[in-house]
This record gives sequence, structure tokens and C-alpha cells, in this order.
Amino acid sequence: MNGILVVDKPAGISSNDVVQQAKRLFGAQKVGHTGSLDPLATGVLPLCFGEATKFSQYLLDADKKYWTQVRLGITTETADADGEVIAQADTSGITESQVTAALETFVGEIEQIPSMYSALKHQGQPLYKLARQGIEVERAPRRISIYSAELLQFSEASIELRVHCSKGTYIRSLAEDLGAALGCGGHVSALRRLAAGPYEEAQATTLDELREVGDVREMDALLLPVSSAVGSWPAVRLHEDTAHYVRQGQPVQVAHAPTDGWVQIFELAEEDRFLGVGEILTDGRVAPRRLVASD
Repeated sequence: MNGILVVDKPAGISSNDVVQQAKRLFGAQKVGHTGSLDPLATGVLPLCFGEATKFSQYLLDADKKYWTQVRLGITTETADADGEVIAQADTSGITESQVTAALETFVGEIEQIPSMYSALKHQGQPLYKLARQGIEVERAPRRISIYSAELLQFSEASIELRVHCSKGTYIRSLAEDLGAALGCGGHVSALRRLAAGPYEEAQATTLDELREVGDVREMDALLLPVSSAVGSWPAVRLHEDTAHYVRQGQPVQVAHAPTDGWVQIFELAEEDRFLGVGEILTDGRVAPRRLVASD
């Protein structure tokens, strides 16, 4: 069973819980997610089955889109609604134009300090485990990109945003930093991932919908092709003899291939067969970098 299942993660459970449930429902041996969502968050969570796990890193590195509700005037320990309130401030003077102006300062390439309640590790320990023990460690700022941050709704106590950002962006940290810039504090009160790389919420299936599918063939039909993980990359198509050398791990010359970067590799057949991904070498040859297992 190979492919990618886009799950609409419900609130209140971890991303790993979703993986375990999908594993049981599909009777699959090898399943992994492509970037965790907090228990509070909902939305797009692509799961990689079988050979697709080889390409999960490309989805981890992909851009993300979020809808979030930020509660102004209340700062919490975790920067979201699950944390203990540690400060409160009056928001009656906050205006929509102030929020818009503050938001603009976060758009572009910025440095962001990850939350102590993130899954990043310090000396092998996840930061959130240290935070729960009352331990705080210094975190180096990380360079991220916020391509857009649109204010959808405004009130003095609560705002709604749509954010398009690079990998490694913490929306909780954005909410906390935005609240600090406005001088009132803030935290994420609701969060939904709208897209992860090429996958959008319209493609997502809920766990309840999965439980209602009784036929194995129907479940298998829900899996998107492994190649969809890198579907936006340029593709090269090889004849059978050239594909043979690629399977052996050898670079090959391909007419009309891109001059640099990474590519999808297909074998020409009645239905093009996805072989994996490769990189264009300086001499123009296509070098295989990660391949799916042959039948």
C-alpha cells in the first residue's frame, strides 16, 4: 500500500494519534505524517504510506497555509488556548489599522524564536517536555518566510488571519509576537491548516469518513499517487532502456531535460510509471537521488 492520504485532523488529538488510527484502519505497516499539528489545531495532515515515506521530507520542507484566530489581551504560557494565562491587558484602544500595520512588519523573511512548547529538540529532548518540567532553555532565532498575513476579521478582543508561510513557521509564536508588537499580548485561540505543500483541505478526508469506508479497494482509492508529493517539480520521462540505468543508480543523459535543480523521473509506458526523483548534474545528466522500490 503506497501513496499519500490527506487527513482532516480533528481538534483534541495529536498528529501521532491520527497516524496510529489510520494505520489500524488501513492495516498498513509503514505510515508517517509530514509535519505535526498541535492537538488544538485542525486541518490538512498528509500521511505517507509505504514507499511515499521516502518523500515525506519534501512535504516537511513545503510551504503551509493557515487560518487562525488570535485572542488579543491575554498571554498564555504556551501561546495557545491550552496554556495557563500568565498576563492580561486592556485591548479597548487597539484599532484595525494598528493591527494591519503591525502585521505588515512580519511579512517577508524574518527571524522567529520558536516556542518552548514546540517539538524542536534540545540535547535530544523535545522542548515541550523540558517546558513541562519548568525548564527554559535559550533558543536560537530561526529564519523563516511569511509570504502573506491577511487580516480577515477584526474586533478589539479577537482577530482572524490567513497566513501563507515557509516551513518552520510557528503560528503560536507569530500570535505571541504580534500581541507583543501591539502592546497587549495575545495567543492562538483556534488554528486550522488550509494547505501543506500541494495538498489542500478540499482533498482531505476525516477520520469518521475513513471509518465508514468498509471496502479495502475504496480505502486504497483514497490514496493519492506517491508522485503527488513532488507534483510541482519538472518531470523527465525515460524510455525503458534508460530507465534501467536509473534503477541501478546511474546518472543518464536525457534530451530536453531542465538545466538544473530537481526533477520527477518517470518511465514511459502505457501509463507513465513514477521511478522517483533526481537532480540535474553540472554536465546536464539526471542523477537519481531517491527511487521507489521496483516491483
